[in-house]
Amino acid sequence: MQSQEENRRELVEAVNYTMPFGAHKGKALLLLPEHYLVWYHQKGLPEGKLGKYMHLMYEIKVNGLENELYPLLKSSVKIKPKYR
Repeated sequence: MQSQEENRRELVEAVNYTMPFGAHKGKALLLLPEHYLVWYHQKGLPEGKLGKYMHLMYEIKVNGLENELYPLLKSSVKIKPKYR
């Protein structure tokens, strides 16, 4: 079982993990459109860390929690989120 600090580090990594391919290449996973994550969830998520993090972002987005995580985005992220 991971410690609270390890969970926090993994969440920060997941939020800032960049999409390695496709139309959203280079975009932080937190900034991916919800419909894209839903489509991938239905189609089948990739294996490994990318799939794990995409599944986490899917759960965060469909439950409306993404606004809570915007402060975790690193300043190197190109596209700034829209706060609601």
